[in-house]
Amino acid sequence: MAFGCVGAGALAQPVRSRGALDDVVAHRNLEYIPGGHERHRLDLYLPEEAKGPLPLIVWVHGGGWQNGSKDGCPPLRKGYLQRGYAVASINYRLSGHAVFPAQIQDCKAAIRWLRARAGKYGVDPERIGVWGSSAGGHLVALLGTSGDVKAFDVGGNLEQSSRVQAVCDYYGPTDFKVFVTTPRYESHASAKSPEAKLIGGAVLENEEKARRVNPIEYVSRDDPPFLIVHGDADRTVPLNQSRLLYEALKKAGRDVRFHTIQGAGHGRPGFGAPEIEGMVRQFFDDKLKHGKVGAPKAAATESAASEEEQQGAQRGRPNRQKGRLTFDQVLSRNDRNKDGKLSRGEFPGGQGLYDRMDRNQDGFVTRDEHEKTFGPDR
Repeated sequence: MAFGCVGAGALAQPVRSRGALDDVVAHRNLEYIPGGHERHRLDLYLPEEAKGPLPLIVWVHGGGWQNGSKDGCPPLRKGYLQRGYAVASINYRLSGHAVFPAQIQDCKAAIRWLRARAGKYGVDPERIGVWGSSAGGHLVALLGTSGDVKAFDVGGNLEQSSRVQAVCDYYGPTDFKVFVTTPRYESHASAKSPEAKLIGGAVLENEEKARRVNPIEYVSRDDPPFLIVHGDADRTVPLNQSRLLYEALKKAGRDVRFHTIQGAGHGRPGFGAPEIEGMVRQFFDDKLKHGKVGAPKAAATESAASEEEQQGAQRGRPNRQKGRLTFDQVLSRNDRNKDGKLSRGEFPGGQGLYDRMDRNQDGFVTRDEHEKTFGPDR
């Protein structure tokens, strides 16, 4: 793609693509906070022959709140411009520049800036969706649940709302305390973890700061529709983070779908499977392009990642077909402390299978959970 790029201190100018994405106008390095930090910039992509105000999808990048940039933009690569959308990709201050809430303040400032200039760029200010992964998933989830939190709205264009109309969250953290106390994820409780760098200290030593950063803290009955997607073999962000957000939105009576990809890890190719990409396209089409609202509903669905992806998660997995190990056989081989259940350290299978079997997320697999997964022992 030859979109062209102006220097950080120069005036951004539109560039017309004549590469892989023909007939696209790219506005690069637009300052959404004029005279602000070098990270206060966004890219805006528009179809050259746009008809009428377009729904807008805003990409928020991941990188543990300490890395990453707007240059990687999946909605741009996946053809959303050709489907009649405008696409934006934003930078925000990283944890090395400022601690939370700087990151969500920047995201909200970008939304307000885009909404204030919707007429100029042919964008519909009432149809703005957000999409992000990992740390970006956390921030888009927070954009979705904190629409009424005025403390996060600072800076310019305050006459504009920072609310969004649809949220697609790929495996974003939602409850930091639960995150860092989940078995096998305890390293995130250290003072050197990305979560600690974001809030300015170790999570368990700064519980009030951690509470403030949690998207589930702000869930309310006016939140927009959510699509949440997470792999059950994710070794970076536990599956319970997406489940907790789903349950909170469901309890609030919101429109939410939680989709688990069995065997997929943290941003592995399973998220590019045709069924997942189709699910995301349908979500944005329904909520932004076609305005399908209807009665809010909650749904939890599943699919499986490719065989190649699942190999790592399934190493040592008991055979589910004829001849598989019974729970008593697994216990006899692995229950070192003889307490009748399996901790993660005792479990012979991969992380994805363990997370799926540990249904109540208490850090142990019991006979009942084993039988719910594989059926009764014979």
